[in-house]
Amino acid sequence: MPDLAALARHGRLLVIESVHQAGAAHVGGPLSAMDVLVTLYARIMRVRPHEPHWPDRDRFILSKGHSAIGLYAVRGGGPGRQRRAASGSGR
Repeated sequence: MPDLAALARHGRLLVIESVHQAGAAHVGGPLSAMDVLVTLYARIMRVRPHEPHWPDRDRFILSKGHSAIGLYAVRGGGPGRQRRAASGSGR
């Protein structure tokens, strides 16, 4: 089972790198939400990253828009298609 603290640190690094690359963004929200996002995607939610249209997958709606870059870091999408924090891999 993945080390959630290590995955959250990795996710925070991805957020900082993405924000730096973009030149501006809010970092407080995604940095503070990282533990929750990593726990949800690595341990709680039923998702198959390589099967995004799996009909039985759980859905997550993030209404805190300033934290979207944190969700991108965990799921592996968004600016620069950064590596997934929730798996610790580049896939």
